[in-house]
Amino acid sequence: MKIVLLHGQDHKGSTYHIARQVADKIQGTNEITEFFFPRDLPYFCKGCYNCIEDDTKCPYYEAKHAIFRKLEEADVIICSTPVYCMHISAALKSFFELTFDNWMVHRPKAAMFSKRAAIVSTAAGSSAKHAMKEVEDSLFNLGIPSISKFGLPVHAMNWDGINDKTKARIDKATTRLAKKLSASSKPRVGLKTKFMFNFMGFLQKKNMGSSPVEKEYWESHGWLGKARPWKA
Repeated sequence: MKIVLLHGQDHKGSTYHIARQVADKIQGTNEITEFFFPRDLPYFCKGCYNCIEDDTKCPYYEAKHAIFRKLEEADVIICSTPVYCMHISAALKSFFELTFDNWMVHRPKAAMFSKRAAIVSTAAGSSAKHAMKEVEDSLFNLGIPSISKFGLPVHAMNWDGINDKTKARIDKATTRLAKKLSASSKPRVGLKTKFMFNFMGFLQKKNMGSSPVEKEYWESHGWLGKARPWKA
């Protein structure tokens, strides 16, 4: 099984350790690839819209697509982000902004509709709920049908500062999450994803998409007819 971890931080703190626990507990002989932001993608979207017409014209095309190709090859994607100012880290958000041309509203990748994903988030004090919701929204728009979450306030500034009781709770939670991610069958695509995909296809048919290039992309996959990426 191929596993990709997207870390919304450069350091190996509480969030990193929990996400890595999940990956290490997934059953089988696994290939684990990790990316750390902003180290592996130190760029911010310029809003130039070049990617809407031709994604290769993005000034950061090579860097972002080297990562996205790994996501397409993966069976499981694990996103980790500490809570910064009550929300997702800017570094991880920047990655999603740079790859928004692959959201369902534009040119989704068929491979994303067969993935399982997990979100791990920790906060020193406040809830991780808002940060995880932001990541979940991005993963959903990429087409990922199965998204699990685990977040908690650790009341510590680093992994060594977390008390034993909380670490025991984390150990149980990561075991449960890893078991869920170990499933060999493809995840079921839910009604919400199907509705969103079909609605975006309707807009493309009516020439209400962002670019004629997008409509050509959808047509080339047969998605304006009866073909669907989750049936491939």
